[in-house]
Amino acid sequence: MQIIRIEELDRKRIRVTFEGGCEFALYKGEGKRYGLQEGRELAEDQFLEIRGEILIKRARLRAMHLLEKMDRTEEQLRMKLRQGYYPQDVIEDTLDYVKGYHYVDDLRYAQNYVRRHKDKKSRRMMQMELQNKGVSKDLAAQALEEECGRENEHEQILQWVRKRNYSSREADLKEKQKMYQFLMRKGFCPNEILHVLDHLT
Repeated sequence: MQIIRIEELDRKRIRVTFEGGCEFALYKGEGKRYGLQEGRELAEDQFLEIRGEILIKRARLRAMHLLEKMDRTEEQLRMKLRQGYYPQDVIEDTLDYVKGYHYVDDLRYAQNYVRRHKDKKSRRMMQMELQNKGVSKDLAAQALEEECGRENEHEQILQWVRKRNYSSREADLKEKQKMYQFLMRKGFCPNEILHVLDHLT
């Protein structure tokens, strides 16, 4: 494998890029130890040694450190490791490792997320936010079903309406619009909001 570029990332680290696009970060001392230079061929046994003895061990430690601080989805962890310039195969190896110990579990993440937010956000908003965090549509839906049960959107809207002491009989148009906008920001469906405001309060 030919090294086509070596860049300084910071005072301690370099990024090594190979022909074909593979790249990784090393400490400067490690680069010197392996005699890495632009234009030089890196022997396969050296590459495999760097991958196995440095990159995989370091990526696993990094993943564990990230997960100690907070629970993350598989995709969030993947993105963090990409930012550390780990090769894709090292990232996937690391994800398999942490998933093997259930340190990363997207369903558990989704269930905890719904538990924390179900009194503040609509099902639709939580579904969208979970998918934005990398949780699959099916796992997000499963977590919502398990944690919210059969609680429907009407009931959720009614809870918010009661919390804010809204009554359709007493509210004028301006108050209704204000309540409508508030519920829209919570992610509820416009038709459901109007139905509750017009018929159930």
